[in-house]
Amino acid sequence: MGDPLYAGGVGLTVVLVTLLKVLVTFVLLLVATMFMVWFERKIVADMQHRIGPNRAGPWGLLQTLADGTKLFFKEDLLPDRADRIVFRLAPVLAVVPAFLAFAIVPIGGNFAEGGTVSMFGRETFLQLADPPVGVLFFLAMSGIGVYGVMLAGWSSGSKYPLLGGVRATAQIVSYEAALGLSLASVILVNGTLSTHQIVAEQAGAGFGGIIPNWNLVVTGVVPAIIFLIAGTAELNRPPFDLVEAEQELVGGFNTEYSSIRFALFFLAEFMNTVTMSALVVTLFLGGPSGPVWGPEPVRTWFFPIFWFLLKLVVFLFVFVWFRGTLPRLRYDQLMDLGWKALIPLALGWFLLLGAVRVARNEGWNLVVTFGAITVVVVVAVTLLNLSLRAAQRQRLADAEVNA
Repeated sequence: MGDPLYAGGVGLTVVLVTLLKVLVTFVLLLVATMFMVWFERKIVADMQHRIGPNRAGPWGLLQTLADGTKLFFKEDLLPDRADRIVFRLAPVLAVVPAFLAFAIVPIGGNFAEGGTVSMFGRETFLQLADPPVGVLFFLAMSGIGVYGVMLAGWSSGSKYPLLGGVRATAQIVSYEAALGLSLASVILVNGTLSTHQIVAEQAGAGFGGIIPNWNLVVTGVVPAIIFLIAGTAELNRPPFDLVEAEQELVGGFNTEYSSIRFALFFLAEFMNTVTMSALVVTLFLGGPSGPVWGPEPVRTWFFPIFWFLLKLVVFLFVFVWFRGTLPRLRYDQLMDLGWKALIPLALGWFLLLGAVRVARNEGWNLVVTFGAITVVVVVAVTLLNLSLRAAQRQRLADAEVNA
């Protein structure tokens, strides 16, 4: 099922509604990003018993706008050894994927009644686009986003930005696999790649009319935790901000950038944070679905958007909480967590959900099925631990020989 806006062909009204949705989505994301910067600075300041922004506007709300204006008018520097075209292109490649990924997020609509809203006499989804492969589209955009960081480090003509770019590449490759496997569990239980359909599957009374039918519950919490951790690493945010570790890399991949191009990288980081939080809400917490009541406009517009924004703010706070409390990981810890913990756990949990689904469809004895699954899990964990210990012993032996 696609957006009903395009069901009757493309006319002037359809084009105008589409352009309006593009404009609103872009402005909403920019404003959300601006307030996210202020929100993070204020929350971290409170955690550290500081005041935070308090000069530009009431409670410092306009501080981000003031900083952006200052950066826009600063001198733009171009290093002598830089690749001019790639150096200028890299910030754009960092920003654009964040906006495109946000385009598939449903931000409103009463999903108990189809999830559509009425705009200028036409029924449509309150999201910019609903491609049938929406989840794959998100994975593609998250993979493309690393090119901005990688090319920025390579094109600067300096060794420190290059090291930051190389770290970013290794980090994204490591955590993209865990991110994809956690999404595979969502696709398995919902049977669709469309974000709109995934939210529709989560709408309703849920278990016993009390527990929501969210994928957070249906998939058993573990994929949501893996997605959150891997998403934090994808964003290069603390405690995974190894690509811009100031103690080692001066300033990381963006050391040689200034003016508006530096601001674009800053914008991309916080825009990606908003986008990733919105996707967590969409994929695991039912998106805009929630209790609604009142007349038609209130049920389809106010309450769904209210629930979506409330859930979004919760996860934005979680990302700020991570930044204010967790120390930065060492690089070996970063790689170990991705390859030795998250990927095996995500793959094992996906196989577990698949086995349970097959058992229910085939009418197998669930007690025997869970017993067999438990034996397989114990054997797999034991073999993984033995292999990791053997590898560690080999590394120690090689170190002694080299010494």
